[in-house]
Amino acid sequence: MFSRRFLLKALLTGATIAPLVAILPVDEADAQRSQRPENRPNRPPPRPRHERRPPPRRGQVWVPGYWEWSVRRRDYVWVPGRWIPERRGFHYRQPRWTHRNGEWMFIHGQWVR
Repeated sequence: MFSRRFLLKALLTGATIAPLVAILPVDEADAQRSQRPENRPNRPPPRPRHERRPPPRRGQVWVPGYWEWSVRRRDYVWVPGRWIPERRGFHYRQPRWTHRNGEWMFIHGQWVR
C-alpha cells in the first residue's frame, strides 16, 4: 500500500511535468508533410486478397488482411490477417477504406459496445 506522502509526491510531480509536455514544439515540417497530396492515396485500394480464414480460436477475433497506404512507397501495401484478443461486451469493427470529400481515407479497426 502506498503512503500518503508517496502519493502526494507523485501527484505534485505529475502536476509539475504535465504543463511542460503540453508546450513541446510541434515539428511544422512534419505536420505540413502529412497534409501533402502525395502522402494520401489518390486512387482506391485494390480488391482485398483472398486469405484462407483459420479455424476459430477461443478468446480471439480474426482481423482479415487489408491494404494500407505506404507514404514511402506511395502505394498500397498488404497487411496480412491476424488474431487479436477478444474484449467481452464489445464488438470489433473491421478496418476499412472509405471515400470522403474526394479523398480515400482509412478507418482503423476498433472495439465498439
